[in-house]
Amino acid sequence: MSGEPLVEIRNLNFSYDGRPVLTGINMVIPRGKVVAIMGQSGCGKTTTLRLIGGQLKPTSGHVKVAGQVVHDLDDDGLYRLRRRMGMLFQFGALFTDMSVFDNVAFQLREHTDLPEDLIRDLVMMKLHAVGLRGAHRLMPSELSGGMARRVALARAIALDPMLIMYDEPFAGLDPISLSIIGELIRTLTQALGASSVVVTHDVQESLKIVDYVYFVSAGRIVAEGTAEDIRRSDAPYVHQFVWGEADGPVPFQYPAPAYADQILPGRALHG
Repeated sequence: MSGEPLVEIRNLNFSYDGRPVLTGINMVIPRGKVVAIMGQSGCGKTTTLRLIGGQLKPTSGHVKVAGQVVHDLDDDGLYRLRRRMGMLFQFGALFTDMSVFDNVAFQLREHTDLPEDLIRDLVMMKLHAVGLRGAHRLMPSELSGGMARRVALARAIALDPMLIMYDEPFAGLDPISLSIIGELIRTLTQALGASSVVVTHDVQESLKIVDYVYFVSAGRIVAEGTAEDIRRSDAPYVHQFVWGEADGPVPFQYPAPAYADQILPGRALHG
């Protein structure tokens, strides 16, 4: 994958209380590209985002963002780096007691000394970019799920970040809203010249917009490549995941004793 790296993850290992979560992870997120991290729930996708953002520190290996080793930064350095990142949380995570306008203005008021009239113009620009300039007076409770996600996206790009991270941006959306969010991720990445990292298990929608994909299973990268590489993959896990097959390396049945022994203990099943 071409392009100057913005995020570099090398030989990364991470454990919770001695339990391995990520093992031997190597990833590169180039500038100006959309990269997806895919896999089952619990495979370590969101943990990877937390390591990039500095909320967690690796057990070994390193995470670099814009040439800086994230886990070596002091509090001030980490704070400065995070100002250059945007985050779209799962389900949006809007401030429920703030209007749409104030949700988007929050970062500008918190991290800059800009006058209110300029903040107003910037907020309206961001809302216009996501198609919701006319909704600036609404409260989060008045928004549909898709609208709330778009407001959260406007908030994530309020400071024109160099890196935008998306944690399950398509979860719970109807097909129209899902398509809109996907197109916005692609369009805003190009317009801002930013890099985007999309953590998702929505394969088909993600493959329409990404430049590169990393597939994670049980904390390891089991496949990587372009969207076309992933569609054509004959790796059993990847094929099962991409095409939503019930049978494959990921079993339908959770491990259990023999069905006959558990349903009719001590008796044989008769046809």
